[in-house]
Amino acid sequence: MTDEAPDPVDGTEPGESDPGTDPGEVLFYEPGGSRWVVLIGPALVLAVLVMEIVGPGQVHWPVLIIFLVILFGFSLVQVTAARRHVSVELTETTLRQGAVTTPLADIEEIYPPNNSPTPEDWESAPALGELHGVPRRRKGVGVRLTSGKLAQAWARDVEVFRSELAQAHAAVRMGLPPSGRKADAGEPESGRSEEKDQDTTE
Repeated sequence: MTDEAPDPVDGTEPGESDPGTDPGEVLFYEPGGSRWVVLIGPALVLAVLVMEIVGPGQVHWPVLIIFLVILFGFSLVQVTAARRHVSVELTETTLRQGAVTTPLADIEEIYPPNNSPTPEDWESAPALGELHGVPRRRKGVGVRLTSGKLAQAWARDVEVFRSELAQAHAAVRMGLPPSGRKADAGEPESGRSEEKDQDTTE
């Protein structure tokens, strides 16, 4: 922990979980974008540079440098935006969609997948997070919040995400603490039991 103010990217708002509390183990994570995409621009420029070096003509250094800066900068901005707004992190107590974190306790119900041709109401609901709709190449999971509003949680690997979300939500509804807190709570008990054993032997 540092004394610095939390980054606004965390997106915790009134009614959401305190960023100082332990959210528990990470159960599901999607980064939203791969950093290797940033290397595509430099790789293309390197390929052109090699062809110009082995070719009969001259090497156009100014043009290559300009293209390198443009391609690298564009891909860097794209990947950074994707990792900021399209990433998913599910813990034992919270669900972060993009830059907004929602406590699982704020979710009243998780709807099953719709396998019928008739659309469900939740399929037209806004997405969780700062984006209005479900991002491209992601699929939604219908949820009803404790406020009564319908929304869509979302992920690329939606089947695994739905399973992990349902299990974590059920644990929260049952009042089960995160696994880390279980271990912390068990330490004093084990200490007391050891003391009792020592007293018995004496």
